Amino acid sequence: MDLFEKQAEGHGPLADRMRPRTLEEVVGQRELLAEGALLARLIRADRIPSMILWGPPGTGKTTLARVIAHETASTFVPFSAVLGGVPELRKLLTAASERRATWGKGTLLFVDEIHRFNKAQQDALLPHVESGRVTLVGATTENPSFAVNAALSSRARVFRLNSLSELELVQLLERALADEERGLGALTLEVEEDALSALAAAADGDARRALTVLEIVADAAASGDGRLSRALVEEALSTRTLLYDKTGEEHYNVVSAFIKSMRGSDPDAAIYWMMRMLDSGDDPRFVLRRMLIFASEDIGNADPRALAMAVDADAAFHRLGMPEGLYAMAQLCTYLASAPKSNASGKAFTAAREDIQRRGALPVPMKLRNAPTSGMKADGYGEGYRYPHDEGGFVRGETYLPDALAGRHYYQPVDDGLESRIRARLARLRGEGG
Repeated sequence: MDLFEKQAEGHGPLADRMRPRTLEEVVGQRELLAEGALLARLIRADRIPSMILWGPPGTGKTTLARVIAHETASTFVPFSAVLGGVPELRKLLTAASERRATWGKGTLLFVDEIHRFNKAQQDALLPHVESGRVTLVGATTENPSFAVNAALSSRARVFRLNSLSELELVQLLERALADEERGLGALTLEVEEDALSALAAAADGDARRALTVLEIVADAAASGDGRLSRALVEEALSTRTLLYDKTGEEHYNVVSAFIKSMRGSDPDAAIYWMMRMLDSGDDPRFVLRRMLIFASEDIGNADPRALAMAVDADAAFHRLGMPEGLYAMAQLCTYLASAPKSNASGKAFTAAREDIQRRGALPVPMKLRNAPTSGMKADGYGEGYRYPHDEGGFVRGETYLPDALAGRHYYQPVDDGLESRIRARLARLRGEGG
């Protein structure tokens, strides 16, 4: 009996006891494991490539790695990219080489949180992956295209795992309640029809979470009237946390939805995503910082009050704290989402920077140079400069850019909000449109 089987036979948490042992026992991931699917064919043919399993928590990444090891008669060797160091990794790799040389048995090296692999760990592992001495199976909740080192990702195939559906979770829960050996079948509970559906809906596609809550609820029911009810499930779920990893992909997905909702002038969606972040434990100061940036980046001079409101809301929050500071945050969020939008200021500095990078440090025109000494005046510094206040506040036809860039217009106001008036004024001053 290997480590995988011992764990399944033991008395650990229900989620560990119910880990599938074979492909047929795996619930979900049909696009990868159905009859004829690529990964299923590779497993059954014992031709497993190094791979990265990418998916949200509780989708079966560790379980699938164990099943692969079991189905292919490989030795399953777990390694944590966070807790394990290079010395430990080298010992595992040496043992893998000896195992192959002595017994002809392959090693499946399972690296949890592979996106946290440092350079030293990667350098120690790469030759063994390249030579086939170990089959690498990495697990990550983050997009491998930017979260995993290029040297590793280029040598591994990525398989994406999806969150389990509610029907799949109910199937998993029913199996656990019926299994007398590893599950909860010995409790002989009476289960209300909609109790499991409520639990599955609340689990957000996470099998581990669903089984963990089921174990809690089942213990409570067994110590009571033996009835697993929807009310009992709802009580157990009353303090559940939202699916949200503040350093993982879901964090960036929600932040992206928040910003895009404000940019799209949808205050309802914006306040929803903001509350998703806050109720999931995100730092309100991070959310305020994003809104401070947004006020200039996406609103700018279309409504200059937006930046002032963002600064005020930030100050108000730091004075009030939570929960009272939430009023200022909600006011700012709905205002920014409802305000006219312009990215003209951002486009202006980007275009100016491009000219600087392309043309270098062009000389300042002589008329714009300061002339604090008589010698500099004699050299022509400041000569020809016309003072706008002496000519009604604007000198028609005058230029202030380097000569090589004369006529360039970096700032192009949009025709919305206050910028529509700025746009009209600049056109008038430039003599555009008659």
